[in-house]
Amino acid sequence: MRRVVFNQKGGVGKSSITCNLAAISAFEGYRTLLLDLDAHANATRYLTGLGGDDAPLGIADFFKQTLFPGPASIKSHIHIHETPFNNLHLISASSELEALQSKLETRCKIHKLGKLLDSLDEDYERIYIDTPPGLNFYSICALIAADRCLIPFDCDSFSREALYAVLREIEEIKGDHNVRLEVEGIVVNQYQVRNALPHRLLDELLDENMPILPVYLMSSVKMRESHQACKPLIYLAPHHKLSRQFEELFDLLEEHA
Repeated sequence: MRRVVFNQKGGVGKSSITCNLAAISAFEGYRTLLLDLDAHANATRYLTGLGGDDAPLGIADFFKQTLFPGPASIKSHIHIHETPFNNLHLISASSELEALQSKLETRCKIHKLGKLLDSLDEDYERIYIDTPPGLNFYSICALIAADRCLIPFDCDSFSREALYAVLREIEEIKGDHNVRLEVEGIVVNQYQVRNALPHRLLDELLDENMPILPVYLMSSVKMRESHQACKPLIYLAPHHKLSRQFEELFDLLEEHA
C-alpha cells in the first residue's frame, strides 16, 4: 500500500504527518519505507538528522539515472537507507531535486517513480511519500504512483481555498493517469480547540460533505521538540496526547488498508 501526503500549501505539516505515521507503521511491525520528494528534505532531516550537503544519496540520484540510463535494473539505481528506527527505511531527498526538475519535465519521466515503487512492493508492506508544496513534477509523480492520498489541513481561510484546488487536481490526475488513486481523507492538523475559527471552518466543510477525518491533531510544542530531537513522537513521547492522536489516526487508516 502506497500513501502520499499532499497539499499545495506549505506549512500544513506534510512532513510531520508523513514521518509520524510511517514511524507508527514501523513500530507496529510493518516493513515500512518513507520516500522524501521535497527538495527541502525535511522528512530526511527529521528521520536521520542529516540534510543539505550532508544528506545521503537518495531519490535525486535515481532521477539522474533515469536521465542517463544504463543497463542495470531500475531497482539497482536506488539508495535505500536504514533509519535509527526498526522496520523503517528511507529514500532521502536533497536540494539536487530542484536542478533536475526542468530536465525531467521535458523528457516526460512522470511514470518512472511508479515503476520504481512497483519494484519495491514486495520488500515493503507500507510506503509513505512526502511531497513538496505545490503541484510540480515530483508531486505529480507521487500522485501517479500512489494508491491513497491524505490531505493535511491547518484550519485557516487560505488552507480552505488550497483544499478545493487540491481536490480538483487529484481528480484530474486520477482521470488522466491513476484510476486507483483515492482520497483517504483530510487530516486536520495544528488544531486549536479554543479558537473559534477552526470550529467554524470545519463545520462548514462537513456541511459540504468534505472527507474530514474524525481525528484532529492538536497544536503542540511537542512536535517542535520532536523535530529538534529527530525522533518521531512514538519514540520521543509515546504517552503524549498528540502521540496518541497520531496512533488513533493510524488505526483509523489501517481499518481500511
